[in-house]
Amino acid sequence: MGAQWKQKWRELAADQKGRVTGKLVREIQVAAKLGGPNPDLNARLAAAVANAKKQSVTKDTIERAIAKGSGTGSDAVVYDTVVFEGFAPHQVPVIVECLTDNNNRTSSEVKVIFRDASATLGGKGSVGWMFEHCGMIEAGHPMANHDHEIAALEAEADDAELMEAEDENAPGTHARFFCQASNLDAVTKALKAAGWTVTTSELSYRAKNYPELTDVQRGEVTAFLQELDAHDDVHRVHAALK
Repeated sequence: MGAQWKQKWRELAADQKGRVTGKLVREIQVAAKLGGPNPDLNARLAAAVANAKKQSVTKDTIERAIAKGSGTGSDAVVYDTVVFEGFAPHQVPVIVECLTDNNNRTSSEVKVIFRDASATLGGKGSVGWMFEHCGMIEAGHPMANHDHEIAALEAEADDAELMEAEDENAPGTHARFFCQASNLDAVTKALKAAGWTVTTSELSYRAKNYPELTDVQRGEVTAFLQELDAHDDVHRVHAALK
């Protein structure tokens, strides 16, 4: 679900499966709310459903999440989006996106995480200028060494980079594509038409520059980001950390 500093869910332990499922369900709800309940017409929802199925989320759970998010169910869900900006340890810029039904609770708990890590929580716009708000698609192609840069040009993406597959033994080519936020759906559909299997399609924040860190510093920043990501209300963590 879109953070470059980690492979999706790989860092989460098996005993956190319930938490992972909760985040996946929430992503389905948000995607359905923003783009409608039909995965064929909603690229973000299609990717969210595919990820949920990979994590063995049941069909009934997925269908209930779509109904809640789209407002077609009897218990439609309403979340507020809260965005925090600041610096992780060692002055690494970070943006934290939360989905919550209680702003005061979420704000208080996120502040505690920053405080305990000696990180700095800033105001709106404090680090946002250090990131590009864009569309981000993660996808795999069955052909090994497939030219991801040409694929990006043909799909009218702005940029692309190779990435590790979630399954290290998975064959083929795996890449991350970036585009203008307004072109996310069109680029996603173009990649699918070209034979790519899309696993993530979402709006994201891409860092413009990355601080130089030692291995020890990188470990400390990663531990902080993982603690943030583990919080139930945290939906996305974007950091200037490769």
